[in-house]
Amino acid sequence: MAVPKKRTSILKKRIRKKIWKKGGYWAALKAFSLAKSLSTGNSKSFFYVYVK
Repeated sequence: MAVPKKRTSILKKRIRKKIWKKGGYWAALKAFSLAKSLSTGNSKSFFYVYVK
């Protein structure tokens, strides 16, 4: 027989949400940094072929 689970507290919910959002922030920051280094030509870890 199915038993309903206990409700998660608002505090835990907010903490999890904040961690999840912070992950997206760091991913965006890393992508922006890579794009910036590619546009200036200072990239040392990412190789690409530029085609006009």
